[in-house]
Amino acid sequence: MQVVYRANNLIEAHLAKHALEGRDIPVFLFGESLLGGAGELPLFGILRVCVPEGYEEQAGACLREMESEQAAERNELGDLDGLPAG
Repeated sequence: MQVVYRANNLIEAHLAKHALEGRDIPVFLFGESLLGGAGELPLFGILRVCVPEGYEEQAGACLREMESEQAAERNELGDLDGLPAG
């Protein structure tokens, strides 16, 4: 297994997993079950998205595309500082 992405939280890990699965790339999440044992403490670097050897390039390309799409969406939203406080 090769680590292709280190997620900051469970949502990021699953977004990456689903993007890879959508391209028929086998993917495994490591560290997911450790989150429950941590309680309220934030743990970083535990969630790893891994693929079997030979899929690293495909997975890397897919994840770079996913990140660029997310950046484009953030840019489309623009500056939210002008919105009234909630």
